[in-house]
Amino acid sequence: MSRLFAPLATDDLARQAAAVLADMDTAPAGELAALLAGAGLARTPSTVFPPIENPTSLGMSAVLLPLLLAARLREEAEDPEPADDDDAIPELFCPGPVRDNPALGEEVNDRMVEWAGQVGIYPGREDHLRACGFGRLVMLTHPGTDDPDRLLAATKVVVAEWAADDYYLDEEEMGADPQLAAARLGVLYGVVDPVVLPQRYQHELDRFIKEEPIAHAFRTGMEHLAKYTTAPQMGRFQHQMAILFTALGQNASWRNTGRRPAVWEYLMHRHHNSYLPPMLLVDAVAGYELPAQEFFDPAVRRAFTMAGTAAVLINDLHSMSKEADNDISLPIALMEEEGCTPRQAVKRTVEIHNELMKRFVAEAAALSLKGTPMLQRFLADTWAWCGGSREWHATTKRYHAENAATSAA
Repeated sequence: MSRLFAPLATDDLARQAAAVLADMDTAPAGELAALLAGAGLARTPSTVFPPIENPTSLGMSAVLLPLLLAARLREEAEDPEPADDDDAIPELFCPGPVRDNPALGEEVNDRMVEWAGQVGIYPGREDHLRACGFGRLVMLTHPGTDDPDRLLAATKVVVAEWAADDYYLDEEEMGADPQLAAARLGVLYGVVDPVVLPQRYQHELDRFIKEEPIAHAFRTGMEHLAKYTTAPQMGRFQHQMAILFTALGQNASWRNTGRRPAVWEYLMHRHHNSYLPPMLLVDAVAGYELPAQEFFDPAVRRAFTMAGTAAVLINDLHSMSKEADNDISLPIALMEEEGCTPRQAVKRTVEIHNELMKRFVAEAAALSLKGTPMLQRFLADTWAWCGGSREWHATTKRYHAENAATSAA
C-alpha cells in the first residue's frame, strides 16, 4: 500500500507513468467475456463461458480453441519478445472500468469520510481523505452492485488497510515506527480475526480497540463487512489480511536494517503485499459466493494472485517518486540491482505487469472451461476489478497535482 499523504508527484517521470495509465485507446475490453470473445473463445453473446457438461457435444474445435488461446497467451507472457534498445514505454495490458458512476462513488465516499471521523482516523485531514476518493475506487472496482451500503462495507476495510500502513509504518507524524510495526500489526490482527481472552484481561483488549483508531476502524469495518459475507468469505479475507500484515512486517525489517531486497525478493513481497484483500471481496460485494473448493484450488489461486501482483505494480509506478529514502518500489529495485535509468525502470515495470496480466487471462480462459458459473463470474469480476483500479490510479487526486489543484479551488 502506498503512502497516503506523501507529496504529490510532479516530476517528468511521474507524468510519463501517469500517461501510461491514462491512455485507454488500446486498453483491452473491460469485460473479460468480450476480450475472450474477440480472441475466438466465446461462441455466442449470451454464453461466453459455457459449462462443459459433455465436451463431445461442443465439437472438438470448440473445446480446443480456448486451450489454444490459453497456450498462445501463456507462451507470449512467459517468452516475451526481446526488449527494444530504446526506452519507449509499452502500452499497458489492463482494461478500463466496466462501470463509472460518479454520483454513486461520491455517495460512498461521503459516507466513508463520515465513518473515518467517527472512528478517529486521519483527524484534521478529512478534506485530503475525501479528495483521495476511496469510495470512487470501490465503486469502480465492484461494478457488480449499485448498493452503496455494500460498497461502503468494502470501502471501510480498504481504508483501514491503508491507514494501518500509514499509522504503523509510513507516517512518523502519526506515530509510525518501523521498529514497532510487526508487534503492532500482530496485535491488530487480533481485531481482524477476533481474539477471546480470559475474562480478567478481556477488558484491556476492549479498551485498546476503543482507544486505538486503527483498531476501532477495523472492528467497525469488519462488523459492517460481516453483513455481506458468508463464514467462508470472511475467513478467506482474514487469512489474506494475515498474509498482508506479515508482508508489512517484512517491509519494516528492511527499513530497520537498511537491507535492500533483490528484484525477485521484492516481487515475492509484492505477491503478499498486494491488493488481494479487497480483490477477493468481488463475489461478496456482488452478492454471490465462489465455493471454497474453487477459491482455494491451486490453479485458481495462481491466476488470482498474478492479477493481484500486477494490479499493485500500477501503484508502484505512481509511488516511485514519492517513496521515502528507506522505502522501495519495483522501479527503485530495478534501478538499484540492474542499473536501469528511471525511464528504463518504468518500462521494465510495465513489461512485468503485462506479463502477469497476460498469464492471468490465459489461465482464466482455461479455468473457465472446466469451472462452475461462479468461477467464471469470479474471474471476470477479478478482471473488472483491475480495470477499475487502473481508472482510479489514473484519475485520483491522491496522485495527480493538477486534479488536486482543481479540488482546492
